Parts: sequence; C-alpha cells; structure tokens
Amino acid sequence: MAPLADLYQLTMAYGHWRAGRHRVPAAAELFFRRGPFGGVFALGAGLAEVLRCLRAFRFSAADVAYLRSVLPSTTEDAFFDYLATLDTSEVTVSAVPEGSVIFARVPFLQVKGPLLVVQLLETMLLCLVNYASLVATNATRFRLLAGPNVKLMEMGLRRAQGPDGALSASKYSYIGGFDCTSNILAGKLYGIPVRGTIAHSFIMSFTSLEEVQPRELLPLAGGKPVDLPALAESWLQRVCELLQTPPEKANRGELGAFVSYAITFPCDFQGLLDTYCIRRSGLPNFCAVALALHQLGYRAIGVRLDSGDLAQQSKEIRRVLRACGAHFQVPWFETIPIAVSNDISEQSLEEFSREGSEINMIGVGTNLVTCPLQPSLGCVYKLVEVNGSPCLKLTEDEEKMTIPGTKTIYRLYDAAGHPFMDLMALEDEPSPSAGQELVVHVLGQLGETSKVVPTNVEALHRMYFKDGQVCEPLPSLSEVRSHAQVSLSLLSPAHRQLHEPQPYLVAMTERLHQLLAELRQASQ
Repeated sequence: MAPLADLYQLTMAYGHWRAGRHRVPAAAELFFRRGPFGGVFALGAGLAEVLRCLRAFRFSAADVAYLRSVLPSTTEDAFFDYLATLDTSEVTVSAVPEGSVIFARVPFLQVKGPLLVVQLLETMLLCLVNYASLVATNATRFRLLAGPNVKLMEMGLRRAQGPDGALSASKYSYIGGFDCTSNILAGKLYGIPVRGTIAHSFIMSFTSLEEVQPRELLPLAGGKPVDLPALAESWLQRVCELLQTPPEKANRGELGAFVSYAITFPCDFQGLLDTYCIRRSGLPNFCAVALALHQLGYRAIGVRLDSGDLAQQSKEIRRVLRACGAHFQVPWFETIPIAVSNDISEQSLEEFSREGSEINMIGVGTNLVTCPLQPSLGCVYKLVEVNGSPCLKLTEDEEKMTIPGTKTIYRLYDAAGHPFMDLMALEDEPSPSAGQELVVHVLGQLGETSKVVPTNVEALHRMYFKDGQVCEPLPSLSEVRSHAQVSLSLLSPAHRQLHEPQPYLVAMTERLHQLLAELRQASQ
C-alpha cells in the first residue's frame, strides 16, 4: 500500500539519500505530551493497524510516478529507483500492548531502522495512533462515569468525521469500554455487537391502528393467531384506568407503530416513548403492547427516551412499570430496561449520577466520536538516536524537550498493586528489581533526586515487529477490550479520577539524567 506521508518526509528522504545517510541506523519514539481531557492517562490504541500498515509498506510504480511529478525536476532518477525497493524488512517496532493505560512523555511506540525509513513512517504512525487512542480514551471516560453496570452504545456514525472516522470511532470506543454500536459495517468488519430498533420517523409514519398489516401474531407456544391490534387496544383501556389517564389522549398512530413493530419483532420489541406525550401517550401505548405480547408469551426488551429530563423521566417511567407489573401480576415488567439518548455528554452522565436515575443503557454519538473536549491527542514522533549517538531536541520549554537515547521503560507498582511511576532507563542499564531502592529524577523536577522502592516492576514494551513481519501474536478486539478494563482497574482512584487527578510520576534513572545533562551542556 502507498505510505501515508507528508511531502516533507520525501524531501528529507532525498536529502538523506543524496548525503549517503539513508541507511544510517536510527531510533524514534511516539508519545503524547499532556494527558487528554484534563486527565493524566490515555488508552493506547491503533497498534494492530500500525502493524498491518508496516507489513504492507511499499511504493508502487504508480506511487513512484506520482512522486516524480511533485518532487523538484532536479531529483535524480536513481532516488526514485531506490524508493521502489523500499520496505520495512529492517524496521523493528516495540510497543506497549494495545489497550494499556499510557501516560504523558512515555513512548507508546519505539521504532528502529534505517534513518530514511524511520523518518518516512512518522506521519503514518501518528495518523493511526492519534485518533484511535483519543477516542478510546474518551470512551473510557464515559465508561468510568457510567459505572460497570450501565450498557453503553456508540451511535455516532451520522455525526463522525467521514466514514473512516466513524469506523475508527466504533472500533476504538469498543476497546474503551462501550458494549455495542449502531454501525452495521463496524459490526461486520470488527465483530462488535450491533443494536438498534426504531426512530421517531417510523412512529410518525403511522396515523391509526387500521394501517397495521399484518395484524395477527402467533403465540410463542403455538396455537391460533391473535389479532394483536385488538388485543393491544383492550390492554390500553386497562392501563389507562390504572394510570388514570384518558385513553383518547393516547396517540393511535403511535399505538399502530408499536403494534406493527411488535408483530414484526415480537421477541425484540422496544418502545420509543417521546414522539408525542410520554405520560399520556408513549408510556400507556408501550405498556399496552408489551402486556399484549406478554399474554402471547413474549417479553418486551425495553423503552427508549430521546428528549427532556432523562434522569427524572427514567424514574417516573420505572414507577409506572413497577405499578403495571404489580397490578397485572407480571413481575418482569418492573425490570424492563430503560435506554436514553439525546446529545449525551460527560456532563449528562455526571448529572445522572448526581440526581439518581433508573437508566440501564445510554446511547452516545456526537460527544464520543468527535471528542469535542479535545479534538486531538497531540502525539509526536521524535528521533532519539542516530548512528549510535543519542540526540536531543533542546528547547526552553521543558515539556517539549525530548529525552535522548534508546530506552527501556519500566512501570513501578506500590504495595496496593497500583502503578505509581513510569521509569525511563537507558537500554543497556540493568533492570530494576522489586524491593530495590531506586534513585530517580522526576520529569518536571529534574534538578532534584528522589528515592523510591517499588513492590513490583514491569517492563512496558514488547517487540511486535521485526524482519518485516509481526512477531508477537495479536489479541482479538474483545481481548484488547478486556485488557483495557484490567489496565484501568489497576490505576489508583487518585489517578483514575477525571477531574483534577493526582499527577502521575514519570522519571528517569540517574544515568539517563546524566546523559541528558551532558547533551544539554554540549548544546549550549
């Protein structure tokens, strides 16, 4: 496949090639500088796509012909011949396993190979990781706010930034903790559970019960078919009497839509309650059809709200469902799931929690897939070593200064099993051990030393790509999703909280700090 690249990567590649430096060994790291959405962590995602694109990295004849048309006419023909031979057979990639919690300044990917190829990969890797990790992190925040028991449905296909953005959002929000998607193409491609029932337009298309065709439904246990519109109409009278609402206020077009859908999907009937008045129409009509289905041996699967005060309405609906269940002796009625949608945001979930609700499922679209609170994760890709020599981007802003050298990253855990520090060490340094006192320099406090004693130590990165091939078995999407939830569960509550979390410490060893100081001194 044609590499995703910006033009300046090709102009730099030509510069390296002309200087005879194109095969010089180099190393680069991909990381983000600040925790997204005001938190301290992100969820690393996009690795499987990175590996797929690395395997397929080639310049086709058509690609080379196009590059001839955009690079200066003085570019030598031999350079284009060289591009036609390029692949990633000499590239190695180490990464934190996909779905892992990662922190600012800590590399998600470490890339080694010939300088020209390492630099050519920059834009592709950033493109594949930036949005994937951002939307997975955004989904994780919704999951943390919703709690473990509420079902979350991604429904942002129509609001996403194009079909590619929509598919990515479905895939990576599933990794981040969502349970299902409305996007059937994502379901087909990735095996994500898909859900969906009816919209207001279906209900509005009916004006009366007379429009319902077919009208009969077989009981679940068999027997003679039953006229469901007539049965629902009789149940509506009983429900309205219980709820003390006038039967004539229940919209008959809505009742017809519910009955028609129930005949079509008797085992999957869900009522959308707010096309008209919920209390006088949507809820009585739903209860009438659900009770009619129950009489024939079927169970409705839920109700949905798409407007108004969702938390308050959910509590009112639950009271009605409990009353109907008790009065008509249908015990399962009181546990009918209540789903909500309507521009759901983090603030919405915080309000549900604060006010209390009876909501069992939440559909999230725009505020999940477009990540309006932070449109980009801001990952960067920086050289850290060229031809065996550590390199440093020096700036007055310490946040934008790179950490030189090829490194091994360790995650240090406390006695409670929570990670408390990620430690960068030079690649040839001995591994730290559990129970060992370590002298470290914390980023942001580099002039000071600290001493820490980890209870457990974990090397973060694994080798995933070598000799042009994926060299580590890749987990399924559901396995990545499970790993993400485990990784999140290990965080201390202080680091997991979404607002004003405790800063997570990232540090370097004494030797790495000494190298940094020497390079800074030499650059002044």
